[in-house]
Amino acid sequence: MVQEFKEFAMKGNVVDLAVGVIIGAAFGKIVESLVADIFMPIVGAVIGGLDFSNYFVGLSSAVTSPALVDAKKQGAVLAYGSFLTITINFIIIAFILFMVIKAMNRMKKREEAKPAPAAEVPADVKLLAEIRDLLASGASAPKV
Repeated sequence: MVQEFKEFAMKGNVVDLAVGVIIGAAFGKIVESLVADIFMPIVGAVIGGLDFSNYFVGLSSAVTSPALVDAKKQGAVLAYGSFLTITINFIIIAFILFMVIKAMNRMKKREEAKPAPAAEVPADVKLLAEIRDLLASGASAPKV
């Protein structure tokens, strides 16, 4: 059973998947930072606030704090700023993945479109083809 598990865990697909998950997690952190540290402050400045992820609506009269963290402790809140931040994260990741897949498909089409190199036809095959063509045309063979 241990040997079977070892064979399963060391298959190429499992290792490739693990590498993909690790790279994906790192890429997700980069995009999260891009959105939180670059895009959202710009959007927040345009809308009039500095911290876009701190936008919320209190759902009860007990919520009086201007900070989202404190407001969640006071009662139910609708944290639409956090939702918008995560939605923008998703759109950016989806767009980047779309562009990567599009580029990969374009490269794949170029590879498929390349003509296969012509194989060198041996001399005896060429000679036999000429003889076949002469016989098919009904021409008489040259006299030697």
